[in-house]
Amino acid sequence: MKKSMKKIWLCLIMLVCTVSLLSGCSGVSVGKRANHVDNWNRIQKRGFVTVGLDDTFVPMGFRQKSGKLVGYDVDLARALFKLYGIKVSFQSIDWSMNATELNNGTIDLIWNGYSKTPQREKKVAFSDTYLQNDQTLVSLRKNHVNSFADMQGKTLGAQAGSSGAQDISQYPSMLKNRIKGKSPVLYDSFTNAFIDLNAGRIQGMIIDSTYAGYYINHESNPKDYKITNGSFPKEQFGVGMRKTDVTMRHKINRGLKILAKNGTLAKINHKWFGNSADSPLLKNNK
Repeated sequence: MKKSMKKIWLCLIMLVCTVSLLSGCSGVSVGKRANHVDNWNRIQKRGFVTVGLDDTFVPMGFRQKSGKLVGYDVDLARALFKLYGIKVSFQSIDWSMNATELNNGTIDLIWNGYSKTPQREKKVAFSDTYLQNDQTLVSLRKNHVNSFADMQGKTLGAQAGSSGAQDISQYPSMLKNRIKGKSPVLYDSFTNAFIDLNAGRIQGMIIDSTYAGYYINHESNPKDYKITNGSFPKEQFGVGMRKTDVTMRHKINRGLKILAKNGTLAKINHKWFGNSADSPLLKNNK
């Protein structure tokens, strides 16, 4: 009796280990397969596409107090894939790991105020530009920062993995060589950077103009803040995808053109930015 029970337990243990091993191999193979093939047909068959985002990035994609996910890119992604009868599933990710999450198959797209840069273009393919953006310096007026030069010896914040953080390194004479320690304090989200700015732990932060304008306008005392424009190059927002997803890129570019032509893009622009949105697609559509 004891021997038979031991055999049963051994069989059960071996079965569990085998299932776990196969599950792990399956996950790896799915990631590898996604990174080496055109995935449009697979996504179309399953009926949804997974979009990776930083869910604290207002107004592109963020959660309301109720927990509901809203934002400019959320509206735009849903409107675009509605054209193809595909639902959008949004996945919160560590923004500094966005390309890794894309290429291992965890997500299908990076769509969250994602700026095109030469470094990123080595890892992902981009859609056409749907919105333009600037990197700005935000400070409290009481800190008397009226230019980039006024950050001399002061502490600067930026989001890890952001295009703003890349600009600081790429154009060192503008800020990096001026700031304390010649290195910015890096945050996992702009929300945490704003907390430190308000607490006086940093005296300025480099941030997307789209985020800065929306966030400050919704603060109780917007006049407490100062937005300073420097001379960083204007940025282009695009949807990031795997380089093998050629059909996906074609479908997204086609969808963006349709939304620009039928008025949907203009409505979404106005909803989140009023008349201040800078969209090349609408200029080209005139």
